[in-house]
Amino acid sequence: MFGLVAPAAAHPHVFVVVQSQLLFDGQGRVVAIRQAWTFDDMYSAFATTGLNADGKPASAQQLQPLADQNVGDLAEFNYFTALRAPGQKIEYGKPTDISMSEDQKKLVTLRFTVPLKQPASAGKAITLQVYDPTYFVSFDFDKDGVALIGAPAGCSLNLVQPTPLAEKEAKRLNEAFFSGLSPGADFGVKMASRAIIACP
Repeated sequence: MFGLVAPAAAHPHVFVVVQSQLLFDGQGRVVAIRQAWTFDDMYSAFATTGLNADGKPASAQQLQPLADQNVGDLAEFNYFTALRAPGQKIEYGKPTDISMSEDQKKLVTLRFTVPLKQPASAGKAITLQVYDPTYFVSFDFDKDGVALIGAPAGCSLNLVQPTPLAEKEAKRLNEAFFSGLSPGADFGVKMASRAIIACP
């Protein structure tokens, strides 16, 4: 059985380029997060092994079981998606619009939408990060990695890159790499970009 979730590892084994969309309702609240994750060539090749003997990209139908499995496995990890809003508890509902595709470059993209159980106000700054706490999977927003869909006029969006690791932390990460142990569950969030959204 193949999935995204794996035992803790010192350095990333899977690399993902992320596009996230925050979906707003008519009252200016965030109601869902739409994700599109494009995987590196090694993961993509492994995921599609044996699906098409003719060398053509795998079809959405062929990839659907893998898409369903991966998103299902991610439930206990909150889909590697951390939306934080001051004074609000963010909980996710059951994902929708789950699909997977393979492009002409043989790269696989997983798409799904995670609804919020309760809408979140963006009246105070909210933050979005996509990360694996164990740092087995490295997530990076692309240059247009976060979009606001249906947001009120005047909302601002800033993408903040992670602060470089301190010397002591970098040493711990390297030691973990050579020992095969996890550097700690905090490394994923430290290495993740942050989108900061504020609406009037």
